[in-house]
Amino acid sequence: MEKRSLKLRTAHSFKWNTIDKISTQLIYAITGIVLANNVSKSDFGIVGIILVFQAFASLFVDSGFSSALIQRHAPDSKDYSTVFFFNLGVSVIVYAILYFMSPLIGNFFGYEELTLLSRVMFLTFVLNALAIVQTNRLMKQMTVRLIAISNIVALSISGALGIVLALNGYGAWSLVWQSVTLSGLKSIILWSCVKWRPMLYFSFRRLKSFFKIGAGVMTTSFMNTVSQNIYPLIIGTTLNMVSLGVYTQAEKWSKMGIMSMSQTLNSTFLPLLSEINTDRERFLRGIAKTNRLCSYIVFPVFTLLVLIATPLFHILFSDKWDDAIPLFQILVIRGIFNVLTLHYNNYILAVGRAKMLVSSEFVKDIVMIAALAITVTYGLEAIVWGQLAASAVCWVYTLWLASKALNIAPHTLIVHALPYVCITVISLIPAAYMLSVSANALITITIQIVSAIIIYMSINALLKSKIQADIINYIFRKQ
Repeated sequence: MEKRSLKLRTAHSFKWNTIDKISTQLIYAITGIVLANNVSKSDFGIVGIILVFQAFASLFVDSGFSSALIQRHAPDSKDYSTVFFFNLGVSVIVYAILYFMSPLIGNFFGYEELTLLSRVMFLTFVLNALAIVQTNRLMKQMTVRLIAISNIVALSISGALGIVLALNGYGAWSLVWQSVTLSGLKSIILWSCVKWRPMLYFSFRRLKSFFKIGAGVMTTSFMNTVSQNIYPLIIGTTLNMVSLGVYTQAEKWSKMGIMSMSQTLNSTFLPLLSEINTDRERFLRGIAKTNRLCSYIVFPVFTLLVLIATPLFHILFSDKWDDAIPLFQILVIRGIFNVLTLHYNNYILAVGRAKMLVSSEFVKDIVMIAALAITVTYGLEAIVWGQLAASAVCWVYTLWLASKALNIAPHTLIVHALPYVCITVISLIPAAYMLSVSANALITITIQIVSAIIIYMSINALLKSKIQADIINYIFRKQ
């Protein structure tokens, strides 16, 4: 009975995480299309610089303790309250520091408007900190329906505001106010709907008990942020804001799929694996099934995105962002390695091997920075190819680490994924020949997607894929 209960909770969690990510990415896409067609490339570059500083500062606000709360079997209200007040206090301190540093950012990049834009954008630190524990509790309980609703509502309203501002010529400010409104609305909705409230309690002893996992996660996140955000910094300083704007667009649209997939898998399976990690046989069955499910989704979706990139960009932006298309395609392929790497990191975190996460991220950063140093003099596209190569190397290393943490052979995880790689290749060959089936980009892309889905699902059905059968049964028979 307990197994069925856990399986059902996992299925519901996956369903709502998927609804959340599909809905929010659809809203992001609609908003992004309007903004991309009405905001200049240089304005995107300016906001891209702010996002670099925001990414680093956000790490200190969370400090990895929310992941430690999920990994812990039974945190109590005092644990949650301690982490809440720590996150909130750090967010206020970080905002105050960056508020006074904003003129330096503007002067360094030669754009005075960066000062005020930064000061407003950095308000998101405090607003996000208010909702970290509320979100964490819902994830821990695998009741993510409310998270999905808060994301959809907040994104709809903030997206509408961003569109109105962009259409009225507010440029970079439309992007900034969209972000601030999004963070504020999500926090308001979660505080209005979640009954939990923090106690007036804070304990350094309890905070210290999260340190082993939290420090490992934070160190990993910090190094990951360095490796990811050094690219826009270098592009912005060695090339120009237009090149940075092109890169930002390519990365933004590729990240929609990458981050959605990663967050869905992480939100669904980390709580599950953490709950069953004391039963090795059951835990390994869970690893096998989550690995197959990840492969079943990731390979066809990402490969199809590469295939339809050109007609997709033309439908969305006409020819304004054509120079971003090859970058987008390379970054999507890189995304396959990144999602799998993050998925393996979940296995490592589920068994409490936080030091391995640090080792994985350290190697990744060294490889990414080396790739940047080698390619930076060869132009923007070469830099992105370097990212792809570095991500492939990091996937291999993380695969080895995960197999060591789980005490299984490395090829075991590859064997889980290999059938879906082969089926994906077979399914997309016909779609690749349909690139010139029609002069109309919408007709071409529709035929490609429909044919690829039909062939992919048909082959899986013929091979009696248990993963596909489980998904179909859950959707149509409520099993």
